[in-house]
Amino acid sequence: MTRTHTIVGSPVGPIILVADGDALACLYLDVQRYADDVGDTDAGDSVVLKEAERQLAEYFAGERTEFDLPLAAAGTPFQRRVWSALCDIPYGETISYGELARRIGQPTASRAVGLANGRNPISIVVPCHRVIGSSGKLIGYGGGLDRKQTLLELERARDRLL
Repeated sequence: MTRTHTIVGSPVGPIILVADGDALACLYLDVQRYADDVGDTDAGDSVVLKEAERQLAEYFAGERTEFDLPLAAAGTPFQRRVWSALCDIPYGETISYGELARRIGQPTASRAVGLANGRNPISIVVPCHRVIGSSGKLIGYGGGLDRKQTLLELERARDRLL
């Protein structure tokens, strides 16, 4: 498949959306720690990138709590298991890396879970920002802790309004 991308604005800065064919392969913040090839900027006809942009706008407006996009994240089987479990963390809630490790059936693998979490190529849509340290502190976010804080505050603010 040929990768294409587009860059959209957001309250957390520019977001790079990458499609691999008909699926969203990556969502990177402009300072992402781990970033793959984003491909050509030829997203004019990419249905999935247009839909991702629309759903992100709804998310940032407080109108969307879940994403419904075809995803194609490249990773190891373990990483994909962790990323799948991230999608089960409810909007506006947080869990620890240890709890995430327990949820995937590997309670002693919190460090490995943290590493997989950090390699999540589709941040926000696959909500790695909802994982925090066991002490309740914000730790480990490829887009920077300030952005992690902003995303969590956005979700909590919406929940307080309901």
